[in-house]
Amino acid sequence: MTQPNLVFVFGDQWRAQAFGYAGDPNVKTPNVDAFAQESVHLPTAVSGWPVCSPYRASLLTGQHPLTHGMVVNDMSIVSHPVSFADALNAASYDTAYVGKWHIDGHGRDSFVPPERRLGFRHWLGYECTHDYNRSSYYGDRPEPGLWEGYDADAQTTAAVAYLRDGRPAGQPFALFLSWGPPHNPYETAPEAFRRLYTPDRISLAPNVPAAAADQARRDLAGYYAHCSALDACFGRLLAALAELRLADDTIVVFTADHGDMLGSQGLWRKQWPYDESIRVPFLLRWPAGLGRVPRTVTAPINSLDVMPTLLSLCGVPIPGTVEGADFAPALRGEHDVDDGGALLACFFPFHECRYATGARDYRGLRTARHTLVRQRQGPTLLFDNRADPWQQRNLADEPVAATVRCDLEAALDHKLARHHDAFEPGWRILRRFSVPLTDSGDDVYHCWEKP
Repeated sequence: MTQPNLVFVFGDQWRAQAFGYAGDPNVKTPNVDAFAQESVHLPTAVSGWPVCSPYRASLLTGQHPLTHGMVVNDMSIVSHPVSFADALNAASYDTAYVGKWHIDGHGRDSFVPPERRLGFRHWLGYECTHDYNRSSYYGDRPEPGLWEGYDADAQTTAAVAYLRDGRPAGQPFALFLSWGPPHNPYETAPEAFRRLYTPDRISLAPNVPAAAADQARRDLAGYYAHCSALDACFGRLLAALAELRLADDTIVVFTADHGDMLGSQGLWRKQWPYDESIRVPFLLRWPAGLGRVPRTVTAPINSLDVMPTLLSLCGVPIPGTVEGADFAPALRGEHDVDDGGALLACFFPFHECRYATGARDYRGLRTARHTLVRQRQGPTLLFDNRADPWQQRNLADEPVAATVRCDLEAALDHKLARHHDAFEPGWRILRRFSVPLTDSGDDVYHCWEKP
């Protein structure tokens, strides 16, 4: 079999629950829903460090944040990895990146020069913006362009143009398309999609408390409008692949960098250890290699596992700098891959979560069934996600769950040891650093290390 192409599509802050195929009664996502019927579905795919830059750095290096150094947003990678694009380039792929980047660390409006693009050759990117209707981008020159209209729509048009005319003939390609929505601000989706949703018709999940209900409905109406707009973009991309007769030989991945609480547990945004924050969609279609029959793989794939898994499917050697696990055998249906669950971490709450009530740094483990979370200066959390999918009953101190907790604690300790993370009370501050942000000045963060 020839090397497959790769199209990797991901939104920002699109939680796993917000799709028709996932059972959300509110949202309209017909294109993704149809795609799910032809794909391998990983329902417990996890963004283990559920915030933008740490996820993206792990995606593109296959490394844990304590290795690549991107433990909060707006930093730079400090390791020296063989990146995702580097590995693909070495295997004669043409590599392209369109959309939000957010791992350069030189300012959210700054030009990202070729030497800081982790090997991507074709580039229409921008570090970070949430002004989706007046959004800039850079090519190979330091003068920015402006996406026309809603940026995700224009970025999808650019991705389709790459598929039609931008890729070298006779060469496999890897195209990454990174959308900024459905990340807030929620009210900025195109009007045609905002008309589909009104707050008073939004039904809420059982774990949204009454005090949060009004805001949750308002936010969800705009959030769902973004989701439907992106679903239409995804439909155009799939149609182009079919028209160009590329669909059968192309691995298409649909996912996100992290989720959004949207009022669940009375909380907002990301960084939290609950499923609405950590679980992301992960659908993979490859007709020539896996067929078009839907199939489910229950093992939790984490952010750092995506690179080695996709390189393996593409027949590309996995670099020695990668720390993630290869889930390709499970995707092929050969045998299960059990990496002991997905490691969860918030190294320290920051940005909007910094002063949120109850925000704490934590380490945790998400298995196919359970979630265990150790919080600094907070209670241990233990959820049976099969019996309690809305995570409303903490089993950590219940005798009936003692054996499960003991097993999960041991598995978590093993994971932490693997990544040289001695998370426990009594740590000292290892270093302080300041991250300049365009919208809120400097934030001072702390990095911790065992004495």
